[in-house]
This record gives sequence, C-alpha cells and structure tokens, in this order.
Amino acid sequence: MQKHISDRISNIKKEDYFKKANLHTHSAASDGKREFDDLIEEALELGLEHFSISDHNTLDGYKNSKYKNHPVLIPAVEFDCFYQTSLIHILGYGIDIENPEINTICTKKKSETQYDIVRLFHSRHPKDAIDKIHKAGGIAVLAHPCCCSVLSLNYLVKKLKSFGLDGIEVYYPYARHRGIIKFHSRKKPYILAERYKLIKTGGTDEHGSLK
Repeated sequence: MQKHISDRISNIKKEDYFKKANLHTHSAASDGKREFDDLIEEALELGLEHFSISDHNTLDGYKNSKYKNHPVLIPAVEFDCFYQTSLIHILGYGIDIENPEINTICTKKKSETQYDIVRLFHSRHPKDAIDKIHKAGGIAVLAHPCCCSVLSLNYLVKKLKSFGLDGIEVYYPYARHRGIIKFHSRKKPYILAERYKLIKTGGTDEHGSLK
C-alpha cells in the first residue's frame, strides 16, 4: 500500500494543485464546518481527481462515510504532535482506516479533534505517529512546515526523516492565520524536499466549503 500511495501522490504535478488535487481539508468530524460526505460531494462536483479529508486525530468520518471506497478519495488523518519546543502536524495518507495500530492514537473525544489548546495537551510524539501511519500502510507527511516554530527547519525535517518521514507539504497557500504566524520562507519546504528526497504534497487546509 505504501508504494502505491507514494507513487500516486508523487505523480500529482505542481500545476494540479489545487485544480485537480487537494489533499488537506477538514470536515465537521473534527474542526471543519461541512459534513464529511457533503465535502466529498463538493470535491466530486469540482472534478477533483485526488482528494483527502485529513481530520485532526480521528478517522471517524471515513468509517461512517458512504464514499469511503471512492477511487478519488485518499484516506487521510492529521495528527497533532509535539517535538522539543514545537507543535507540529503529521499527515498520514493512504492508511487502512481499520488498522488497530493507528486507531490506538486516534482520539475518542470530540474536543481533541476541535480545539487547539486541547489538542496541544494531548499531542503525540512524531515518531509514534509516523510509526503508526506506516503500520497502517500509509505515508507520513509534515504539514504546513513554514509554521513550525523552530530555529532550523532543516534540523527538524532531518530529524523527522530519521523517524521515517516520507513527505513534506510544499503546495500550501498559507492563508488565514497561517499566513501571519509563519516562521520560514515558502521556498524552504521545496528545497528540503529535494535535499532529503521527500514526496511533495499539497492542499488548501480548507475548514469550510471548497466552492
């Protein structure tokens, strides 16, 4: 599964983000506004060919979705992790949503999918998240890296790579608060992806409607 999903995402071209591919969105299953299946229907209406809903710390949306086996959909999750002095987000793509390993670090509390402060106090170690993603057949990707509050993004990515990180989010708009709370140049993720041979991914981080 890992090779299949890594090949699929690696073959998405830069120009396909965000017209044909959006791999970072959120539904009401975590802190988004749109219901899970409604968001998938919007993606299909827009003609997206690759689409992921990456709710925080939960796979419940996929488990309850009538579209969970749709070929356009790439199952995903976003884990809140804390490493050294920084809250970082690790995305898991192409995971088996029923895998018992990854479900051990998914939350059963709604508050841990919604509120930043609650998620901070229940964050995971990135190595644990990466390991569980791999055991579920997926690939692990660092989300919105320019917002990581570290002095050296290179050091962080190198360390995460040693934990098994597969990719880094390169095609990301840095809209809303993430456009203001930004610690690194938008060029840096691409440079690091090339340096450490990481898969380049992208998504809008939409929490509302796609339209």
